Amino acid sequence: MTLQLAGRWLTADHELDPRLLPLLRAVARTGSLNQAVSLLRLSYRHAWGLLGRMELAVGHTLVLMERGRGARLSRFAEMLLEADDAAVGVLDRELAGTLQALNREAPDSRKPPQEKPLVIHASHDLALAELRDLLSKSGSAAVDLHFRGSLDCLAGLARGECDVAGFHLPDSSAGSAGLSPYRPLLRTRGLRLIRFARRRQGLMVAPGNPKRLLTLADLAEKSARFVNRQPESGTRLCFDRLLASARIRPAQINGYQTEEFTHAAVAATIASGMADAGFGIEAAAHQQGLGFVPLASERYYLAARQATLARPAAHALLAALKGAAFEKRIRALPGYEAPGIGEIIPVRDAFGP
Repeated sequence: MTLQLAGRWLTADHELDPRLLPLLRAVARTGSLNQAVSLLRLSYRHAWGLLGRMELAVGHTLVLMERGRGARLSRFAEMLLEADDAAVGVLDRELAGTLQALNREAPDSRKPPQEKPLVIHASHDLALAELRDLLSKSGSAAVDLHFRGSLDCLAGLARGECDVAGFHLPDSSAGSAGLSPYRPLLRTRGLRLIRFARRRQGLMVAPGNPKRLLTLADLAEKSARFVNRQPESGTRLCFDRLLASARIRPAQINGYQTEEFTHAAVAATIASGMADAGFGIEAAAHQQGLGFVPLASERYYLAARQATLARPAAHALLAALKGAAFEKRIRALPGYEAPGIGEIIPVRDAFGP
């Protein structure tokens, strides 16, 4: 392990998003926002929303878009990067000796070797991110969390690519059609489920819902600009099921092929004015100050093999799930409930009434 020191930039109210400076540097290097987001593997809409939020935070334009000439940094953005470079230089010079001394220190041989991190592949969820942060701060378990689509997570668990898979199912009232994509992936021997949460899904819309989007039919009839989730995500499956129930074809949704990979990215796209609506969880809409129209409820589970549940890291995760600190955090998320959280159940119970 090598210790390093990194600074951060703050405004009066916010910490600047850590992705901002790399994005500005990429724009300066390429002269194009498109090329910059490609280098950083961000979506264009996500990057545009990030720039919009950060410009509001600092009170200055950061990137100047010029028709036919790409993009360039504003003078303020150039000065911000210069100041960041200068700050890093000062830290390196002033603290180099101290860091070298720290890194020369041999680890304490009396300490037991650390257990491997618990690798979790999970459908994007704000409460799960809170759990990861809670475990990290307490030091009770090392968790390596990656957000992916629900079906991809379960397939990865079956292939041994992760220890825990987080996924969500429609409520049983949705019928067997809504559950059928999950059944083949939940046949792994020794698999158990951990109850996590119930969530509300629905339309995320601009504040005040100016287009009066109250149903899926409104999306089609008013040709609202829509931002979707990626295929294989549980949210996309839920949305497609609701479209089919309403007898609405995907081609009738303006923007059905426009995709983002998290609830937060969908919400940020709407907040930036790049879309009128998206489908996702209520808590993500609330984070961005958006309106929300509930359309469905679902259950979120964590899947793991019995052998994984015997690991100390899994015990720490279960204890955190049932603890007062996490209960407080999950209660603060709109649209969440947590009945029976942390209870380990057979797979068949997830398909019951």
